[in-house]
Amino acid sequence: MNLYDVIKKPVITEKTMIALEAGKYTFEVDTRAHKLLIKQAVEAAFEGVKVASVNTVTSKPKQKRVGRYVGYTSKTKKAIITLTADSKAIELFATEAE
Repeated sequence: MNLYDVIKKPVITEKTMIALEAGKYTFEVDTRAHKLLIKQAVEAAFEGVKVASVNTVTSKPKQKRVGRYVGYTSKTKKAIITLTADSKAIELFATEAE
């Protein structure tokens, strides 16, 4: 698996924006990726970033129904990245107050 295929997209919610103040960033990642691979992918994708820890949350597919048709949602995996104190901030989440 290529390092640039591990991170899918950032997760932007109220809860993750509050966690930004503590230096924690949340990304949706590939379901096959493990913590070491996620750490390497974040450090490769963003220059000057040092990862202190990686926590992962996997959500199971849930059954959904539309009329008489039954299906399942996708299985997803989120990674909560904590940066070291001397690390640069990830500019993807930078908020501009203008």
